[in-house]
Amino acid sequence: MLQSFKVRLEPNNKQITKLFQYSGTARFIYNWTLAKEQENYKTGGKFIKNGELRKELTRLKKTSEYSWLNAVSNNVAKQAVKDACDAYIKFFKGLSKFPKFKSRKKSKPSFYVDPLKIQFTSDHIKFRSICK
Repeated sequence: MLQSFKVRLEPNNKQITKLFQYSGTARFIYNWTLAKEQENYKTGGKFIKNGELRKELTRLKKTSEYSWLNAVSNNVAKQAVKDACDAYIKFFKGLSKFPKFKSRKKSKPSFYVDPLKIQFTSDHIKFRSICK
């Protein structure tokens, strides 16, 4: 017989700060990706693939103005670019409305969860640190 348990984890202040840093970075990169796609769409260009956008994002991270993006895991950036590109693909296929920018006030914080950082055994749950 399988059992399930409901667990509520209460993060400490350092973890809360890090989680909001992650969500803010993800929102910035999502909005940056949408802006790039819209700019390209208005000039008549084709869809920019997420691999190209990630390369451009890597170059952007190397500038001093956007060096703060390096404080967050690269997986967050990859996922944000992928989510924005998926939203554009759904729009072009007619499956959804035109993608919207995420605002700080209206969007709830969402966090990229890396399943490799959570390990389940028969009687324990092990978490790897999310704070650097």
